[in-house]
Amino acid sequence: MKKDAAALAGMLAGMGVLHFAAPRPFDAIVPRSLPGRRRTWTYLSGVAELAVAAAVAHPRTRRAGALAAAGLFVGVFPANVQMAVDWRNASPARRAIAFGRLPLQVPLVLWARRVAR
Repeated sequence: MKKDAAALAGMLAGMGVLHFAAPRPFDAIVPRSLPGRRRTWTYLSGVAELAVAAAVAHPRTRRAGALAAAGLFVGVFPANVQMAVDWRNASPARRAIAFGRLPLQVPLVLWARRVAR
């Protein structure tokens, strides 16, 4: 497996597992506008990350998986915005984390698109 693809699959798999192993931080950033329980959204996004990781890891599905990863990174952006809104009055370190995550979605999308090629 190409190094970029392996790294992307590993990162997605790790984050997917974290959604189940330590769901509370993910629950906290689920946008309030989404219907249902936050934990359900946390688990659904964890499943999506695991499925996309598996697709990226396999050569036959790598292109589709990487494009799905790019879409996933765009799709979870509202959660990062929610975190920034919630932490706007937090300590400077927490604000730096919350606001620093926002522009990081761009390189993640570009990375996934590069793997798709």
